[in-house]
Amino acid sequence: MADRMTRMMLVVLGMLCLSACAAAPGCDEKQVPWPDGKALVTLDGREFALEIAADDDTRTKGLAMRESIDPDGGMIFVFPDAQLRRFVMRDCLTDIDVIFLDAAGNITAMHHMPMEPPRGEGEGEVGDYLNLPYHRRLPTYSSRFNAQFVIELAGGTLETLDLSRGDHVDIDPDRLKSHLR
Repeated sequence: MADRMTRMMLVVLGMLCLSACAAAPGCDEKQVPWPDGKALVTLDGREFALEIAADDDTRTKGLAMRESIDPDGGMIFVFPDAQLRRFVMRDCLTDIDVIFLDAAGNITAMHHMPMEPPRGEGEGEVGDYLNLPYHRRLPTYSSRFNAQFVIELAGGTLETLDLSRGDHVDIDPDRLKSHLR
């Protein structure tokens, strides 16, 4: 009788664990893939398909040399940790809006980053990301607080969204961090 009771308790406990897993975000291993490998992020009720920049090369290049950004597109930068971040408009050919997010997806800062004049003579070649004369003249845009994720959108997009510092953006941090390389 005790063995039967123990087995029943184990079955019930197992069912409770499965129910809890099914209700937990990220528990289902069969996640629907994002289209074209892009992260789908909703900002103020509007969905954006964002390219994922999750390694040093793609984070360094960002949206440089792009002549335009789709109105519902952009990029999300994924970093291995949360720390103070500073972005610049290196080799960017169009205005960009930036949203810094902490590890939980809360907005720490937002900026409109206007296009900067192109590199001048003696400032290095395009793709030369460590050229100091060029970088010294570029304004920096700070996360103000520790940030682990950064969203870049087409310039002027922030003006169309009702977002404020401290707002939460549902970004699925674990899924994004799974792209880190």
